[in-house]
Amino acid sequence: MLLGGLLGATLVRLAPGFGVDEEELDSRLSKQSIQAMRASHGYDDRLGVFYLDYLNRLAHGDLGTSRTLDRPVAQLVAERFPETLESVGLGLALGWTLGFALAIAVVMSRAWYLDLFSSLLAGILLCLPAAVMALLFVVVQAPVRLLLGLVVFPKVFRYSRNLLARSADLPHVLTARAKGLGNLRVLLWHILPTAGPQLLALAGVSVSVAFTAAIPMEALCDIPGIGQLAWKAALGRDVALLINLTMIVTLVTMVANSFSDFLGKSSRTAA
Repeated sequence: MLLGGLLGATLVRLAPGFGVDEEELDSRLSKQSIQAMRASHGYDDRLGVFYLDYLNRLAHGDLGTSRTLDRPVAQLVAERFPETLESVGLGLALGWTLGFALAIAVVMSRAWYLDLFSSLLAGILLCLPAAVMALLFVVVQAPVRLLLGLVVFPKVFRYSRNLLARSADLPHVLTARAKGLGNLRVLLWHILPTAGPQLLALAGVSVSVAFTAAIPMEALCDIPGIGQLAWKAALGRDVALLINLTMIVTLVTMVANSFSDFLGKSSRTAA
């Protein structure tokens, strides 16, 4: 987590134009005024000193102050993070409901036309970047919170369909069908338990996908969440804000993946 945040801050600091403010382009300013303006930003060119100072403040619970918004980073995150969590939660719920339900329908019905339609729909959505879909939602004035669901849906559908189809072709499932068991019982007692660990791993990955798509969605649709905050921080080269946002996204991703791995191992051990 620390490595992700520090590397992100390093890329910002090494980017062209770092430490230069738009106000410096004013031709009426003297060299002394420009130097004083740069000194007021408080940047230290020595990366080691910068990171040691940041880690020292982090150990004391101080996330720093945003240069662009002139507010404590902890306060900004506390205000914006619940908005992003709500968007991501709704997106995951919608994406999994549509994707998993459609995957079950395709595998259990074995209808080629349903499989063809679902695959084409998922392929089209996969080809559209999240930023393009956000712009389309703005143009047609559609509910923007549905966007994350459409981003998560194709990935959930494709992987879950493949997992369920592979489990449905196992010998014990074919034996259960041959004995005349109904589709619902075959699904609940023979297919889902086999595909369960992989589906849990997919759940962890889908959290990362949703958080990644939330950044352009919130920035383009003007939703006051972490994504919009990260966009403003990137435009203003606000290192104090960017380093903490990067670590927050990294932490959420690591926790989601670790939790899904833990559940997957537990289910395999129980089986």
